[in-house]
Amino acid sequence: MTVSRRDAIKLAALAAGCGAGGNALSAAPMSNDPTQPATGAANSLWGGRFGAGPSAIMQEINASIGVDKRLWRQDIQGSRAHVAMLARQGIVSAEDAAAIDKGLQQIAAEYEAGKLVENKALEDIHLHVETRLKEIIGPAAGRLHTARSRNDQVAVDFRLWVKVACGDADAALKGLITALLKRAEEHADTILPGFTHLQVAQPVTLGHHLMAYVEMLTRDRGRFADAMKRMDESPLGAAALAGTSFPIDRYMTAKALGFSGPTRNSLDSVSDRDFALEYLAATHMTGLHLSRLAEEIIIWASQPYGFITLPDAWSTGSSIMPQKRNPDAAELVRAKAGEFLAAFTRLSVVMKGLPLAYSKDMQDDKATVFAAFDDLGLCLASMTGMVETITFNKAKMRAAANSGFSTATDLADWLGRAGGVPFREAHEITGKCVKAAEAKGTDLNGLTDAELAAIDTRITSKVRDVLSVEASVASRTSFGGTAPANVRAAIAAARKTL
Repeated sequence: MTVSRRDAIKLAALAAGCGAGGNALSAAPMSNDPTQPATGAANSLWGGRFGAGPSAIMQEINASIGVDKRLWRQDIQGSRAHVAMLARQGIVSAEDAAAIDKGLQQIAAEYEAGKLVENKALEDIHLHVETRLKEIIGPAAGRLHTARSRNDQVAVDFRLWVKVACGDADAALKGLITALLKRAEEHADTILPGFTHLQVAQPVTLGHHLMAYVEMLTRDRGRFADAMKRMDESPLGAAALAGTSFPIDRYMTAKALGFSGPTRNSLDSVSDRDFALEYLAATHMTGLHLSRLAEEIIIWASQPYGFITLPDAWSTGSSIMPQKRNPDAAELVRAKAGEFLAAFTRLSVVMKGLPLAYSKDMQDDKATVFAAFDDLGLCLASMTGMVETITFNKAKMRAAANSGFSTATDLADWLGRAGGVPFREAHEITGKCVKAAEAKGTDLNGLTDAELAAIDTRITSKVRDVLSVEASVASRTSFGGTAPANVRAAIAAARKTL
């Protein structure tokens, strides 16, 4: 491998400075040549197998503390459950277990206070905690890792974290659904054009339109809930890959950590990242739905439509065009859908060809999931804020709903009900009415009774009862339809499931 002088200096500086400040977790001095092993003792985690420390470049690519420091709560939680089990099983003494647990609680308090000092020589959060524990209580800290490997340790830490992330997503989705339900109730009678192919199709109510997103987001909640059910097993105790010869009680640690039970195969336990992929898949689907709603907000806010006004809090201006009011928040939410798909794809590619059991490739799982978690939280919070504060322009929406001959289907349906006309024939007659209205420059209701009767004598003045947009939406009373009464019933049902 050829390393340029500039890159060598940069890497050496990074390696030399990675443990600056704070407590005794600072790094040992290292050579200025990043291709050479670091000076000082070999990494104590590797025991006596290696005589020299890693090169600066190896240390740089191998260290994950910059990412997995987010797991410190879960790491300490898992360690406390593990040592309590070791004590009850008589594997470590009660005195050592008490000292370890007290030390772990002290470390938790230090981390909570923001005193985590990153040292790439210590690689990851697990070794940071263990090293700090040794500084606090001495050699007894070494007993904590009995009957445990970093393989099952990271698996349980990450699984605990993703379970919490699923719960966070569910809570945020619930908040957005609540906001949508409130606005849908406000606008159960508000007329909006329904579109197909982005062409005016039939009038609907705004409440019904918003409730469509309630349905989507409710399914998203279900996906996160389903993922939580499948990840509700503890891998702790699987050790490196084959289990352990110590008489551990995996059911005890699983219960202490809030799992329904332990995983059933040690190889699968340490090599499984299905739970992370399921989280990303649910995130991706949620992102798609948020993107669709964001797209509609963007379209509705444009001047040709003017259906809504976004408040200043969710808009930006232009550096050159003073009149601009850009829906940037919605546009950014729309863009994130691609990143959620990329996150799912990235971890899928990492996992797709890995042999059993653990491989270092899997270290990249956390950066991918953490980034998706951050983005999802921002998107859900932004969309909730927009939904809560959008101003809807009822007059413009109704005018648009009344355009494009949106009640043509109502005319065809009326011919079938009132005149017994087969639908295909009614469809043809209605098409002729639309053509006549276009030629006259009016809507269907603008044709006179005589003009309608001239097209087909079975069309009488009673057709006026169905040609208004209000009559159209009121008539759509089939289950799941847009009638205001249906919308209110759907809102009530949705609130019961929250």
